[in-house]
Amino acid sequence: MRMQSTNALFRRATLSSSRFSSSSSTLSIVRQSTLTTVTGTRGFATSSLTAQTSATTNATSPLSLDTSAVTRAQFQTTTAQTSTRTMASACSTSSPSSGSHFEKIPNTSIRVLRTVSSVRRFRQPLTLDSRSVALVPTMGALHAGHLRLIRAAARDNHHVVVSIYVNPAQFGVREDLSSYPVTWEADCAALAKLDRELADDGNNLGRISAVFAPSTQEMYPAGFPGQEVDSRGSFVTITPVGEVLEGASRPTFFRGVATVCMKLFNVVQPTRVYFGQKDVQQTVVIKRLVEDFLMPIEEVVVVPTERDSKGDGLALSSRNVYLGERRRKVAGVLYRALKAAEEAYGAGEGEKGREGILGAAQRVMEETLEEQMALEPSRRVKFEVDYLSLADPETMQELEVVDTTKGGILSGAVRFLPVEEPREEEDLGHSGGPLVRLIDNIILPGK
Repeated sequence: MRMQSTNALFRRATLSSSRFSSSSSTLSIVRQSTLTTVTGTRGFATSSLTAQTSATTNATSPLSLDTSAVTRAQFQTTTAQTSTRTMASACSTSSPSSGSHFEKIPNTSIRVLRTVSSVRRFRQPLTLDSRSVALVPTMGALHAGHLRLIRAAARDNHHVVVSIYVNPAQFGVREDLSSYPVTWEADCAALAKLDRELADDGNNLGRISAVFAPSTQEMYPAGFPGQEVDSRGSFVTITPVGEVLEGASRPTFFRGVATVCMKLFNVVQPTRVYFGQKDVQQTVVIKRLVEDFLMPIEEVVVVPTERDSKGDGLALSSRNVYLGERRRKVAGVLYRALKAAEEAYGAGEGEKGREGILGAAQRVMEETLEEQMALEPSRRVKFEVDYLSLADPETMQELEVVDTTKGGILSGAVRFLPVEEPREEEDLGHSGGPLVRLIDNIILPGK
């Protein structure tokens, strides 16, 4: 298909937005707006949103940029911080992403793309050449789990794009956005090393072609995204699957995930997208997003969870850096609890239903907490169980009895409280060892 300029398409394809609703998914445009849609070369909808803030907008909303000088200053500060944290790096060159010169990770062919327009320029010839493109969305602080996703993507696709963007919309107002680890130089070094490994492996179809590292202003042109539950703005919500478990504990989380993924999918126009099983509910949400909004993505690939090499089964997560030495030794309790439930299912406890399966996990939690509480405050680790779940693999709704033909998902979340009495020179973890909330899951296969 012959390519046309974006401006030409823009002029020819202006649509007035109407309210869109579905029994399972809604694309929520809360502010009064005009939504202009351009159909890309793979059929993705790219949107230009002209917002008209109502005079009655709640002044406390993070998106009240036209009426609140305080909020506007907050947005400008946050944007500046994001740009500084992402772009000020010795790991990438200062060459502009235009003409024959591109910003790249040094000593590699990996382009660093900062803007939506630069990604689209990069993507256009790949579409014309029928090259497959994989997207691996991350928030940086890359670990072995992320690298496993990239390896899987390179095996099956000509080009791999890794996005590195700490998305504020998926953090609640009291969550760890400001302290979330940003390790741009280490991330670039890890990608450069991995790309050399991929080049030497003849089993791969492709390699890492680009890193998309936008600013918040680039991703949210209307302003800093709302983090309150009732924030006004343009959001994608996936219900009811996004309202349970993680969605119940963190009510803005999946709204933020679905919104940023819709944006990333529209910008990169990937053939396939890659996510880790550790965030199992997120994978169900993303599959629903792709299906319900008819996105031309061939496959949502879910890669098994990468676990810590220490042998206690702790799922790798960027938030593990908060644990410190003492809490790290106890953090494997969630995996041990889920394994106990899995064993109960395999031994026939599934016939007894929910109580028999989750009861085994609960006993592990209780016994471990009792052991810790018997220790002195200077040695013990305190934690709280957020939830233990036995859910349907397609809807994440709780099960009373497992349908053995379908199986189920065992999952849980645990909050590790800050160390009570730190010992002298004790390693408390990144940012002083704040509360750490860890999640994990095990898939119960159908029989």
